[in-house]
Amino acid sequence: MVLGIYPAPFFWGVATAGHQSEGDNRDSDTWFLENVTPTVFAEPSGPACMGYERWSEDLDLVAGMGLNAYRFSVEWARIEPANGEFNEEALAHYEAVVNGCIERGLAPLVTFSHFTQPHWFAKRGAWLDAEAPALFARFCGVVMDRFGDRIAAAVTFNEPNLPQMLAWAGLPAFVADLTRATLDAASAAAGVEKYRSGNVMVAEDFDAMQIGMTNAHLAAKAAIKQRRPELPVGLSIAISDDCAAEGGESTRDAKRADVYDHWLRLARTDDFIGVQNYERLWFGPDGQLPPAAGSIINEMGSAVDAASLGGAARYAHAVSGVPVLVTEHGASTPDDAVRAAFIEPSLAGLLEAISDGVPVLGYCHWTLMDNFEWVFGYGHQLGLHSVDRTTFERTAKPSAGVYAGIVAAQRAAVAA
Repeated sequence: MVLGIYPAPFFWGVATAGHQSEGDNRDSDTWFLENVTPTVFAEPSGPACMGYERWSEDLDLVAGMGLNAYRFSVEWARIEPANGEFNEEALAHYEAVVNGCIERGLAPLVTFSHFTQPHWFAKRGAWLDAEAPALFARFCGVVMDRFGDRIAAAVTFNEPNLPQMLAWAGLPAFVADLTRATLDAASAAAGVEKYRSGNVMVAEDFDAMQIGMTNAHLAAKAAIKQRRPELPVGLSIAISDDCAAEGGESTRDAKRADVYDHWLRLARTDDFIGVQNYERLWFGPDGQLPPAAGSIINEMGSAVDAASLGGAARYAHAVSGVPVLVTEHGASTPDDAVRAAFIEPSLAGLLEAISDGVPVLGYCHWTLMDNFEWVFGYGHQLGLHSVDRTTFERTAKPSAGVYAGIVAAQRAAVAA
């Protein structure tokens, strides 16, 4: 396959998240939830990838791949470990990361909430708290005042629709039961009525959480735009490429309405919509269909399908009407040959969408290195680099070279 030339300028990046790579995020809600009994998490995050200490080395890996963008999150729990108390060391750390990106020719794409929040915020009920939007906007303002003049784009929320998406995934009943038991245990341990989190959620909270995060996105965007009106601001949603076999249109459309469309309509007044795509799913008259015979299956149980990215981008733009920024895309598999073979045809499908009129600002592969994959712990692999769990040494996989080669060819073609 010969990949056509992408339009310029274009963000060629890789994505990470603070809690998943930094380690020892002890003032966060997720850390607290990992360490109660019972817990829905397979294991605690612990030191993760020691990314908080090894950030400069990790930026060297990104730059060494020839990329021009790096998406990462600032951890609210580190910056504001107690309500209204802002940690100078943490602010200086993330400022150093931003400056390090710029020194290496990497555009800093900053996520303000990548699932985790402060422990004190969760004790208040998280996004159920009436003051949550104002508290989040205050945090975003502090970050912007410190280094917002140097970032290239702001993502307020990462996958605020993930609970709804998982509700459509056909998970066994014990998962919901264990989720509820985790929150009950956390509430008891914290001495509050409702300990709540953005990524460990029970179904009866979905609607109220969505309202809270919607208002928080709007408040955060206002705070960011007040400081830099020209800075592109958006949010990122999890979005499968949902397709209908004969008779499956109504089920597919019901899922779209339940999982994506609120956020895509909200994004109509944003500068972009972040698309996070990992799968294509097919629906028939009786619901979701199993993967086709002979499919390569990822660790989530769905087929690895390179056509999914272009389809997800098309739908996101069709509903939102704003440019797409692919903030995550990858394959959860221990077989890196699958990942390496998956990248170029995925990008070819995305380029077809661009050729058909879908504006796309950039592509960030998930993820730089194998890391803490939330409830799955360290059992799932999505990284372009492996991480030794004892020494924390990073080692490039063949897929890192494949992606780097594609980007090098693209940048050379644009320069020619």
